[in-house]
Amino acid sequence: MKLARPVLIGLVLAAVFYVWTSHHFGSPSPVGWVTRQPVEITQAAGPQTFDSEEQNNIDVYKRASPAVVNITSTAVAFDFFYGPVPQEGQGSGFIIDKQGHILTNYHVVENARQLEVTLSNRKKYTATVVGLDRSHDLAVIQIKAPNLTPIVLGDSKSLQVGQNVYAIGNPFGLSGTMTKGMVSSIRSVRTPEGAYIDEAIQTDAAINPGNSGGPLLNNRGEVIGINTMIASSVGQSAGIGFAIPVNAAKAVLNDLITVGRVRRPSLGIRSLPIGPELAQELGLPADYGVLIMKVTPGGAAERAGLRGGSQQAYLGNIPILVGGDLIVAIDGQQVGDTQDLANTMNSHRAGDTVTVTIYRGQKKADVKVTLEEARGGEQRA
Repeated sequence: MKLARPVLIGLVLAAVFYVWTSHHFGSPSPVGWVTRQPVEITQAAGPQTFDSEEQNNIDVYKRASPAVVNITSTAVAFDFFYGPVPQEGQGSGFIIDKQGHILTNYHVVENARQLEVTLSNRKKYTATVVGLDRSHDLAVIQIKAPNLTPIVLGDSKSLQVGQNVYAIGNPFGLSGTMTKGMVSSIRSVRTPEGAYIDEAIQTDAAINPGNSGGPLLNNRGEVIGINTMIASSVGQSAGIGFAIPVNAAKAVLNDLITVGRVRRPSLGIRSLPIGPELAQELGLPADYGVLIMKVTPGGAAERAGLRGGSQQAYLGNIPILVGGDLIVAIDGQQVGDTQDLANTMNSHRAGDTVTVTIYRGQKKADVKVTLEEARGGEQRA
């Protein structure tokens, strides 16, 4: 009995110790394990706030993104055995009116047998081609869908290097992506097809495959350009992207939607660019401009009274006509060569009336000319 009492007291003490340690420290851990303690985290005091720049970024995206679409084009290629093989391409575009017209790049829809448009709400619609303008890399397609939200078209005339811009599109098929940058430069660039984009907007906003045809926006969410190409040795963004100025697109939209093509304007002339050496040799009163060699019979220039050359000469082995009017400006803008003349034509439409400044002999004069539509195969000058 005396021996059992200490044993009983020891068992009671052991049980109390077990219960007490289990309650305060949890289940006993195996030897070598570290006992886990509750994790303490620091949480934000309230809802997240944004600075003015962040808030503007958010506002631009919310304002513009409902009008930006993903375009999937399906074309047909042929394999080694001349079997038809469907090929898919992706690009972007944006809704310009409630009738479902969408502005995008020509190269996004080029040779497409089928076009599918995915809206920001993930709904898909089949699209049809309305108008194409290969030389400006522009196209208008259309979908039939309810409750569309058109984007706001801005003004690209007064863009300044350094101002913020935003690109929204579907790079690599990742829909609804926005990147931010600035206007890096305003310059003329040549497309891979050999055409020129006058006053193209260069930007360092990340533009990648799939962004083509999407909008470049100002800080009010207005479209100021249509993203069209990048300068890169690896086919991805290298911080040099280009957009077509939106004013160039607005100038041809009516033709694209109503006629399906752009009615190119023409003076109805064949011309020769003039430089200092040639001007001196021909005794011209200005060392720049374009010399009218020939006017198209019944064309805009002839109707306005402009004159072509009457004396045959040679420029190397090439026969030319001299003695015609020398064009030095149109609407007050200097015309230094045929590229300047083409740029001026690109900013007008057939039917516009322009003031052409010429030298006839040594006498300077202004002549009003109503531009005509360029004929098939005619030089646009």
